[in-house]
Amino acid sequence: MSCGEPHEMDCSEVLDHLYEYLDQEMPDRDCEKFKEHFDECSPCFEKYGLEQEVKKLVKRCCGRDDVPSDLRSKVMGRIEMIRAGDAAPEESAGGDTPAGGPRGKLA
Repeated sequence: MSCGEPHEMDCSEVLDHLYEYLDQEMPDRDCEKFKEHFDECSPCFEKYGLEQEVKKLVKRCCGRDDVPSDLRSKVMGRIEMIRAGDAAPEESAGGDTPAGGPRGKLA
């Protein structure tokens, strides 16, 4: 998506990192660049508004469920490994997943 106008940040880059912006998971200087882009680019601003509303709807409909602490720990551990650039861990030596079975299982 692009509005056809030149911007400091490319529209595809903005949209690739839109959820980081929505979730406030980026440095302040990057947030400022995103705000500037949204002020200049109506298609990206429209996409931002749509995704923001989707997040609100999901929170309203699903936000009441408590996440089990062990699941949260596993997910956060996996996220940290990915951010650190480590390869995804293979299934445990117990091997509860059959050969050729699904990978990336958290449980």
